[in-house]
Amino acid sequence: MVDSLGVAVVGFGWMGRVHTQAYARVLHHYPQLGLRPELVTVAEDVPGRAEEAAAQFGFASTTRDWRDIVKDPRVQAVSITAPNFLHREIGVAMAEAGKHIWIEKPVGLSVADAQAVDDAVARAGVQSAVGFNYRNAPAVEAARELIASGGIGTVTHVRVRLFSDYAAHPEGALTWRYEKERGGSGVLGDLASHGADLARYLLGDIASLTADTAVFIPERARPTGATAGHTRATGGELGPVENEDYVNCLLRFASGARGVLEACRVSVGEQNNYGFEVHGTRGAVFWDFRRMNELGVSRGTTYQDQPVSTVYVGPGDGEFSAFQPGAANAMGMDDLKVIEAHRFLRSIAEGQPYGATLPDAVHSAAVLEAMVSSAESGSWVNVQS
Repeated sequence: MVDSLGVAVVGFGWMGRVHTQAYARVLHHYPQLGLRPELVTVAEDVPGRAEEAAAQFGFASTTRDWRDIVKDPRVQAVSITAPNFLHREIGVAMAEAGKHIWIEKPVGLSVADAQAVDDAVARAGVQSAVGFNYRNAPAVEAARELIASGGIGTVTHVRVRLFSDYAAHPEGALTWRYEKERGGSGVLGDLASHGADLARYLLGDIASLTADTAVFIPERARPTGATAGHTRATGGELGPVENEDYVNCLLRFASGARGVLEACRVSVGEQNNYGFEVHGTRGAVFWDFRRMNELGVSRGTTYQDQPVSTVYVGPGDGEFSAFQPGAANAMGMDDLKVIEAHRFLRSIAEGQPYGATLPDAVHSAAVLEAMVSSAESGSWVNVQS
């Protein structure tokens, strides 16, 4: 007997669509889950968008106001995929109403925002999930196990990169993402938050850092209508870009390892160039999101001139077996969100957390705030987490 769980989605841009598709697919890959997500309602203030979502995915109802979901007894769990500045208000309200929340990173504009949502979840005794999807890749989980087992020796240093061109066009619209009041940080919250989570997931806590940031496209045109994703705008009034396009950061881990984290949203010629290189005293492990199902692995006792092998992840790695029967069969980005949905729903079914949760978001936000502080002061800053 599979119990139904009423779910709602707040905000139906690209990420709201991805969450909805994950709910629709999750039982295909995890038939023993024990919970069947039922799409109850979708909230979106752009006229017509919620109705389109309902027509395509089968939501039972729609609303323009997310507050309607707070008091809707049909809804037990909520995906929060609205803009960053709404995360705290929506997250706290949903948790206080006793609803489990799956919320996209960076969970608000600050550590205080993420902590407020985490505190509300703890008080209400509900479950949480946070959209740090890259840690869900089976190859990343395999890399973490290799590192933890000592397979590359003692970790000495790591490089984490997140380069993209989604904001590289000078005609990219001046949406909320470029405003401090509504978007908070720029590439820090959008990409470096993933990098901070990956670094901590692989190597443990970050103790201190020093960072530098820059804005490379200082002005953009204001959009004249509703936007979704990273749309272009021409002819509109120009306004200032208020948050950073680029960050470069040196890291010191509690373990003694060193690291570099670099992220940019205006890198011409780079499309989702995300990945890491972890080096140890006896080897190294490399991962590139664009070759998501592969690892580069070097280990042994040769040290100098030691070769690197390409390893294809397979059914023994992470959640791979829920999607493919044998190594080298490809998984994709949306599959990572299905894994995330499964872990969220499993947390609800079993009453204990699985996967990335709000405390992880608080840690990531602390790293981002340390980056901001360091960029302003030009000095090393301890990470308060």
